[in-house]
Amino acid sequence: MSDLGSDDVRRLVRDENVRFINLQFTDIFGKLKNVAITANQLEAALNNEIMFDGSSIKGFVRVEESDMYLRPDPSTFQIFPWRTGVHGQAARMICDVYTTEDEPFLGCPRNVLKRAIDELKKYGYDFHVGPEVEFFLFETDDKGEPTMEIHDTAGYFDLAPTDCGEDARRDMCLVLEELGFEIEASHHEAAPGQHEIDFKYGPALPTADSISTFKLVVKTVAKNHGLHATFMPKPFKDAHGNCMHLNMSLFKDGKNAFYCEDDEEGLTKEAYYFIGGLMKYAREFAAVTNASVNSYKRFVPGYEAPTDVVWGLGNRTPLIRIPNKRGTATRVELRNPDPTANHYLALAAVLWAGIDGIKNQIEPPPYYDGCTYDMDATERDEHNIETFPSSLGEALEELEKSEFMKEALGEHVYHLYLNAKKKEWAAFNKEIHDWEIKNYLKYY
Repeated sequence: MSDLGSDDVRRLVRDENVRFINLQFTDIFGKLKNVAITANQLEAALNNEIMFDGSSIKGFVRVEESDMYLRPDPSTFQIFPWRTGVHGQAARMICDVYTTEDEPFLGCPRNVLKRAIDELKKYGYDFHVGPEVEFFLFETDDKGEPTMEIHDTAGYFDLAPTDCGEDARRDMCLVLEELGFEIEASHHEAAPGQHEIDFKYGPALPTADSISTFKLVVKTVAKNHGLHATFMPKPFKDAHGNCMHLNMSLFKDGKNAFYCEDDEEGLTKEAYYFIGGLMKYAREFAAVTNASVNSYKRFVPGYEAPTDVVWGLGNRTPLIRIPNKRGTATRVELRNPDPTANHYLALAAVLWAGIDGIKNQIEPPPYYDGCTYDMDATERDEHNIETFPSSLGEALEELEKSEFMKEALGEHVYHLYLNAKKKEWAAFNKEIHDWEIKNYLKYY
C-alpha cells in the first residue's frame, strides 16, 4: 500500500492530466465493479459524496434501501498505463462501501477483511500474504470471444518458441510494474496454456487490492494480444488446474512470528496454532476459498491439489504446506484456494481460522510426510484424517452449519452468499452434461 493521501491524489490528477477516475469495489462474489467520474468530481469523491444504487449489485441490499456511498482509499490511487492520449489519462481508486448513516456497509467484502485484520491487531500481529494466482490463455474467435483452443502446448518452465504466451506474460509484468507491483517471477505452468506471475507478499489488505488489479491487468493485456485469459480452476480434466495458493505469515514488532530457531521444524507455537485453526475450519471455509462448481474438479489425485485435510513440510500434496525457507521467509502455504474466490472474503475466512487457532491454542496433528494421494480409507481412519470437500454441494453443507463462518463473514454476507451459492449448485444439478449422454444414452 502506498502512503498517498488526498492531497497527493489531487496533485497527481492535476499534474498528470487525469480526466477520469474509476471508483472500484467488488460484489460478494469478487467481481470487480466501478463507477467512472470526471476529474471535476474528484473533490466530491474524496469527501465521500459519491452515491450508487446498491440494490443493483449482487449481494448488497434490497431496492428499498438501495442508496450506498463509495469511500475511496487514496493510497490505492493508480494511473492506468494503457489509457493515455489526447483526452487525458484514466486512473482508479479502490473504495469501501458505506451506508447513508456513514457506517461501514456489512456487505462490503473489503470491510469484512478489514474487520478480521482489526481483530488480529488486538493480539499485536500483522497479517502478510503472498498469493500465487494462475491463469490460462485461450485463443479467441473473429468476434473476440474465447474458444477452447489453448494458446500453446508448453509445460512447466518451458520457454519460447514452445511457450507462445511469453510475450503476453512479459507485457503483463511490465504493466503490473508500472502499477507498483514488485514482480518476483513469471513462468509457464504445468498445463498447456497455463501461466503464473508471482508478486511480492505484503500486508493483507493491499495484497487483496492487488489481486483485483492483477486480474484486471491479466485480462486486459491478454485481450490486447488477441487472447482470452481465464482464472477458471479446471478447464481440462487431464491437466493441472488454476490455484491461488496463499502464503501466509504473521509479523509482530517487525519480526516473523512464525519462525523459531530453537524448534526442530523452525516454527513457533503461533505457527502451529495457526495451522491447527486452518485444519479445524478447512471444510467450513471451503465454499468461500473455492467458490465455483468447477473448483472441486481440481481436487483429484495426481495434480498437486489437496484431497485431505493434512499438513506437511515441503510436501506438495497436503492441504497445508510449510515451504523449506526459514527466518523472515517462514510461512504457511494454504493450497486449496483458487481464483474464483472473492479474495477479500477468502483472506478474511482463513485469517479468522488462524486467529481462532492462536486464541484457543489448537494443536495440529503430526505432519504427514507421504503422498496423500496414496492414503487409503484405513489410514485415514487410523489418523482421524478428514477429506477436503469433493463438491460445491458438500462444501455448502459445511458452510450452512458453520456458526464460525457466520461470525467470520458477518450475517449479511454469510446468508446472501450461502443462498446464492445454493442456487448455483441447484442450477448445475439440473443440467444434463455431455458425459451423461456419452455414457448412458446408448447403454440403457
